[in-house]
Amino acid sequence: MEKNASIFISGHRGLVGSALVRKLVSLGYHNLLLKTHSELELADQTQVEAFFSEKKPEYVIHAAGKVGGIYANNAYPAQFIYQNLACAINVIHCAYRYGTKKLLFLGSSCIYPKLAPQPIKEEFLLTGLLEPTNEPYALAKIAGLKMAEYYRKEYGCDFISAIPNNLYGINDHFHPQNSHVLPALLRKMHLAKCMQNNDISAIRRDLARDYPITSNEDMEAILAEFGIERRENEVVLKLWGSGSPFREFMFADDLADALIFLMAHYSASAPVNIGTGHDISIYDLAMLVRQTVDFAGEILWDSSKPDGTPRKQLDITKLSELGFRATTPLSEGLSKTYEWYKETL
Repeated sequence: MEKNASIFISGHRGLVGSALVRKLVSLGYHNLLLKTHSELELADQTQVEAFFSEKKPEYVIHAAGKVGGIYANNAYPAQFIYQNLACAINVIHCAYRYGTKKLLFLGSSCIYPKLAPQPIKEEFLLTGLLEPTNEPYALAKIAGLKMAEYYRKEYGCDFISAIPNNLYGINDHFHPQNSHVLPALLRKMHLAKCMQNNDISAIRRDLARDYPITSNEDMEAILAEFGIERRENEVVLKLWGSGSPFREFMFADDLADALIFLMAHYSASAPVNIGTGHDISIYDLAMLVRQTVDFAGEILWDSSKPDGTPRKQLDITKLSELGFRATTPLSEGLSKTYEWYKETL
């Protein structure tokens, strides 16, 4: 991509999009096309058509989407499939209509079969049943990925796709119920630590971002919903599931580097996995987050709650052979993310 080229990054205020903006700006790109959700509703075909007609972006990285963990996917399945599918259809089709030179569509590791062999190769896509708890989101992402592939096949568009693993970092979504596992763990541990320290004002500041708090009883009730309770002189944090599933986590800034790398060095219909090559059990992740946050209370596991896919490690052979490797260790990325989170309170 030329330094003065017009580049549209959808979802530029989200986890991935904001990391892309930081990286591109640092590299000297100065013609970024950035629109907030209120300025451009990607699920609205008319609005997307008008934007592409006027701006005609030379490059597009589609990082926008409705995301969430097991709870959110179960609670809002219609919203997840509609929002993600509509956005993908509108952006990809308009990129074709208005002559975008290159488009990168961002998928997700949850689009692979629930019981796919490990590590997961790109060719395992559509070879088995999906994990039911995230099926609506996965179906929308698969459709977008295939749409990019078919527009390349029929129209000769230089549209590519990438499939990252679980992401985390600056500007992540930290809702205790609706977010992904890692940011949810960070926030719950932080709140539990504040309760352990009897820092009521810190708890109020944190919860006030999402909930109206009028009394200590309100505060305690909300914390209990998140599995945070005081038992005698100790604070207990109850987490969903058994802790046995394994997940692979990548710092969003590393993903930004990978996406920019692919825009420069990859042009083919097959998707490319993006990951670190290392996974960790949810139990061990919780212990690492506990150490990062410095929470001293007890952690319990509610095995009546769903675990999701048992394991989801990506095979990154293709990406490695292209010449890219992630550089941020999980412990370092966690520390950076937690420090950023505390600064936002």
